[in-house]
Amino acid sequence: MPVKANAQNFDEQIKEGIVIADFYSDSCVPCKRMSPILAEIEEENSDIKLVKINVNFDGSLAEKYEVMAAPTLIFFADGEERGRIRGTAKKSDILEIINKLR
Repeated sequence: MPVKANAQNFDEQIKEGIVIADFYSDSCVPCKRMSPILAEIEEENSDIKLVKINVNFDGSLAEKYEVMAAPTLIFFADGEERGRIRGTAKKSDILEIINKLR
């Protein structure tokens, strides 16, 4: 189950393991298309944590990580940014980055 993150808890959420940070907007159609793909990846991979950040409510996090468009996926391994995808992506592209982090 994805975790809703904000500026107060974000660092805690990403500090351990492999984390996908999904910077999204409720009004973004591509974000809505990505949501079930990300949920499926999280469900199929018990070592992956999905953290969702609404850019409309947590602009400071989007600014900190230089997120200029939604959706943007940032991949963290033990708190360190290790990859990024801007815009929509195929499941296979997301899994390719995850597999490199394992």
